[in-house]
Amino acid sequence: MLGIERDPEEKADVEDVDMTGKTVLVTGSTSGVGRSAALALGRLGADVIVHGRKHDKGEATVEELESIGADAQFVSADFADVDEVSHLAETVTESVDELDVLCNNAGGLFDPGETTDLGVEKTFHINHLSPYQLTAELLPALGSGARVVTTSSIGHRIATLDLDDLAAVSGLSDWAAYCRSKLANLRFSNELARRLVASGRNVTSNSLHPGIIPGSEFSRALPEPAPFVGRLAGEFPMTDSVEDGAATVVYLAASEEVSGVTGKYFSRCRERRPASDAMDVEAQRELWERSAELLDIGKPLADVDVEA
Repeated sequence: MLGIERDPEEKADVEDVDMTGKTVLVTGSTSGVGRSAALALGRLGADVIVHGRKHDKGEATVEELESIGADAQFVSADFADVDEVSHLAETVTESVDELDVLCNNAGGLFDPGETTDLGVEKTFHINHLSPYQLTAELLPALGSGARVVTTSSIGHRIATLDLDDLAAVSGLSDWAAYCRSKLANLRFSNELARRLVASGRNVTSNSLHPGIIPGSEFSRALPEPAPFVGRLAGEFPMTDSVEDGAATVVYLAASEEVSGVTGKYFSRCRERRPASDAMDVEAQRELWERSAELLDIGKPLADVDVEA
């Protein structure tokens, strides 16, 4: 997908999809992949809820969306703060009749040397617990045919995740913290898919790897290439653009090809097989339950008969 840059909706082959009347929330959409995806969905006609921490960047994104004819609003929320995540969910619920697409895109690489108020390492909280919390609180707002799209990473393939050690920060690198949070994203997305099916909800849940974006924190934190590339060869070119990453988000949000598809993992607009650790059903269930305990909330979709 490298070469002459095209808009993400063109790369995803969904430029003819009409999303008029649909409302999408893209978290982390004031810069990078999230911003590019939000603008693409706006060009397809969707009403876009922009999320980020900085008001000036949020309002700038809203202004650009409005300049291309999209209805847009900005809601600020710090994903390290459970109350602000709840405020985001409440604002969305109060401002829309139904939410058609939730793109759990916000996240990044953070200094693993600190914990949040929950006593959890910061990267894990921001990258996993907050999307989990937001999705749980927005479940009632998701309409029939809605889609949940979660940005994970190919880094999940070399991650380990010990749920009894989430407060530990000593000796934890930013890379290791990031990768384990991305494994959590995949387990969460897959467990959500299973529970939605079991509940009879016509809502899908899929995850994706957006690519290795030049200049991003992710690309700068990559470990030495030899062992890394050996494990991941064939899934992606060594560099992608912001538009490439956004294309897969937009594909999962808009394409008819994935209508009704759920519990899958994608890269470069193609389904891929994730690491076997991400497909561990017991690990998915344990993460789902432990996440609710850490957030001190009721387990979402708890009263469904989920089969392996």
